[in-house]
Parts: sequence; structure tokens; C-alpha cells
Amino acid sequence: MGLNIKPLADRVLVEPAAAETTTASGIIIPDNAKEKPQKGTVVAVGNGTKDEPLTVKVGDTVLYGKYAGTELKLEGKDYLIMRESDIFAII
Repeated sequence: MGLNIKPLADRVLVEPAAAETTTASGIIIPDNAKEKPQKGTVVAVGNGTKDEPLTVKVGDTVLYGKYAGTELKLEGKDYLIMRESDIFAII
């Protein structure tokens, strides 16, 4: 990846997974009814804090809270920047 961004301290840059376009039964979901994804891939990580190093690393697939992080757009793509504490699990 050629991103020129480095999160500070315990922050993590996540690329959200694409929203589901169909249900399990095959029903197509319109754009205005799609739910915000709660899964994504870690793109960049900070250095952690003096007391707590980061446990996630670039390339990890993570689950995070529905309202976690701040949305930003870089080079035409959507990303979330959040604290590591907003991440629930690595999958």
C-alpha cells in the first residue's frame, strides 16, 4: 500500500469491508438500507503508548464497534481511524 499516513500513539487506520449487497436468502439490499460494516482490515498502526504496546498489526482483520472511529477519505477510498481499544477482536 502506498498510503502516506502514520497514526499516532494507540490509533489504528482501518479499511472497512464492503457492505453486504444481498441477504443470505438472495434479497438485494438497496444502498440506503445497507448497514455500516463492523469488520475491516488494518492498514496502518501507531507506535502504541509507553505503558501499552499495540497488539494489532498491519494486515489483521478486525471487528470494531458500530460507531467506532472517525471516517476519513484518502486517495478516493474510505477509512476509519480509531483507538485500539475500539477494536473488539482480531479474526
